[in-house]
Amino acid sequence: MTAPDGTGVWLVVGHEEVRAALTDPRLCNDVRHSSAWEDDGGYAVGLNMLQTDPPRHIRLRKLVAKEFTSRRIEALRPRVQRITDELLDAVLPLGRADLVASFALPLPMSVICELMGVPVEDRESFHGWSTQTVHPSSPQAATAAAQAMTGYLAELIEGKRRSPGGDLLSALVRAEELSTEEMLGMAFLLLVAGHETTVNLISTAALTLLRHPGQLAALRADLSLVDDAVEEVLRYDGPAQSTSYRFTSEPVEIGGSVIPAGEPVLPVLASVGRDPRLVPDPDRFDIRRAGADRGGHLGFGHGIHHCLGAPLARLEAAIALRTLFERCPRLALDADPSALNWRPSLLRGVRELPVRF
Repeated sequence: MTAPDGTGVWLVVGHEEVRAALTDPRLCNDVRHSSAWEDDGGYAVGLNMLQTDPPRHIRLRKLVAKEFTSRRIEALRPRVQRITDELLDAVLPLGRADLVASFALPLPMSVICELMGVPVEDRESFHGWSTQTVHPSSPQAATAAAQAMTGYLAELIEGKRRSPGGDLLSALVRAEELSTEEMLGMAFLLLVAGHETTVNLISTAALTLLRHPGQLAALRADLSLVDDAVEEVLRYDGPAQSTSYRFTSEPVEIGGSVIPAGEPVLPVLASVGRDPRLVPDPDRFDIRRAGADRGGHLGFGHGIHHCLGAPLARLEAAIALRTLFERCPRLALDADPSALNWRPSLLRGVRELPVRF
């Protein structure tokens, strides 16, 4: 495949092939394994876990893994529920709204910013920079956003050093185990990854259910199916189409093809949930599928880079969907689904989702 910048990229598709690629240590995340690498560029903001390999990756991940256990995330349930209710309280009287801007975006943004200690007044600016780094409108805009975010995060980190609080960023500062570049990268990754994919998960889930009225009726009749609905959306149309780039450190054979050393590789997560070798009738959306019939989707990746925030994303999506469809019995699309504008990115999601309440 040819990437938007004109470079050639190897795509890995299919359940067995993608799982194998994501556990193959010869497929590295560090851009310095790329044959096109020339300097230390390639790190958007600082140096983060997605751009490193063991042993550095293991050290960085251990520093934050304890904050994202299922038990700790479950403790956030009351706060996530309160934010969800407050957002709906504000928007329901309007009668109609963009569900992305009014609900799917501010929910995970509020949660991750509270966890990291980002002031409320800075969140809108931060989201603007985040959007340009993940879905850039131009190379120049992406560069400007990365520079602005780097400056902001550097000031935020310095503020935590002077006056630490009870947030995760203060805890990382107190640990004094990260270099300046690593601290910037950690803050950038947790804040951006902590909301961008969840925005798309919530909005795509709402859209998919609205487009499948029989499935939505089943969910309304039994809201205990909400966790199954989230898993089915992750399988059927998850927010992450692929992982970040991997680079071959030596020639690697995958699916009968030999990929030379130094080549960029994209394991396509979206292909796993639609693999007919694994999933019966994979193009049918069914929230009541048995777990085995979902084929062990890889919506959150696999291997050592499996998404650290998966428990939080699942919690937020489940609470958002349950509350939305419980409180909005007449919720309906307010636009032709074929006219919706999807982001042209490896992270899949609609830019807007007009609805009527």
